[in-house]
Amino acid sequence: MKRAGFDKIHFANRFAAIKIHFGEAGNLAFCRPNYIKVIVDQVRANGGDAFLTDCNTLYVGKRKNALDHLATAYENGFTPFSTGCHILIGDGLKGIDDVSVPVNGRYVKEAKIGRAIVDSDILITVTHFKMHELVGVGGTIKNIGMGCGSRAGKMEMHSSGKPTVDQNVCIGCGSCVKNCAHNAITVTKKKAAIDHAKCVGCGRCIGSCPVDAAQPDFDAAFEITCHKIVEYTKAALSDKPAFHLSFLCDISPFCDCHSENDIPVVPNIGILASFDPVAIDVAATDLVNNQKVTAGSILDGKKTTGDYFHDVHPTTNWRAVTDYAVEFGLGSDKYELIEI
Repeated sequence: MKRAGFDKIHFANRFAAIKIHFGEAGNLAFCRPNYIKVIVDQVRANGGDAFLTDCNTLYVGKRKNALDHLATAYENGFTPFSTGCHILIGDGLKGIDDVSVPVNGRYVKEAKIGRAIVDSDILITVTHFKMHELVGVGGTIKNIGMGCGSRAGKMEMHSSGKPTVDQNVCIGCGSCVKNCAHNAITVTKKKAAIDHAKCVGCGRCIGSCPVDAAQPDFDAAFEITCHKIVEYTKAALSDKPAFHLSFLCDISPFCDCHSENDIPVVPNIGILASFDPVAIDVAATDLVNNQKVTAGSILDGKKTTGDYFHDVHPTTNWRAVTDYAVEFGLGSDKYELIEI
């Protein structure tokens, strides 16, 4: 961290958000809490104050609201006693506490970023580098872009349309009606319905629904989703210094959002640190692709192309993220690897 310039950041009397993934209950591949404590200690040594953060998930699971999210974090060892700091869920109790951040991207004009992340003075990202079934690489850009988006923001990245209500699940409680600012939702015979002519796609009904009846269509094309993630990343990083750490260990073939994890695809490599979110992802990807496949892993015994990420998830193209990130001014795909 120090060799990469961490101490050059002005931390004195400032709040540093440490953006991590707490791991889904049952998953063991996430970054360990004792590593996080080292980062927290360095922030405090520089006069700053740190908190851990992530935003709620869009899918049904154990991190879809702040209470479940905190319980999962504690279960996985992320307590104030183990990490030395508190946790603030970025988009609040129901995932609807966000701020519209102008980004003027190709697809996103205003990104919906979790309020606690926007309110922070410094952003430190800690990524468990892995493969990912949606974007190929679960790296720093994915951690920031998708991770810092509120539930409504995640809906915008995943969907090109507007949410709908599953009538079979809806209980007619009216919570979605109370949270709709555009009078787009009505409840008839204890079933809610969304008028897409009035709906603006804010996604607050998704966060407020207690039974997950309001859902996005998950219909955005792959490349568009990748580009939206980049645009959300730039919004989350705007107007504040940011430092990135990527842990190349327990490199699993699937996202930490799974309630399980498979044998690491390659052996542990190490930890990368950089101020450039694009360079650190490209360097991490190159390092993984230069390793031998782990015996017993998902790629063991299979013919590979040299791009393990595409081999595991052939419908993805991770370069759609990094190429657009370069074009969008997020960073550079050129890097110098300094070994310590």
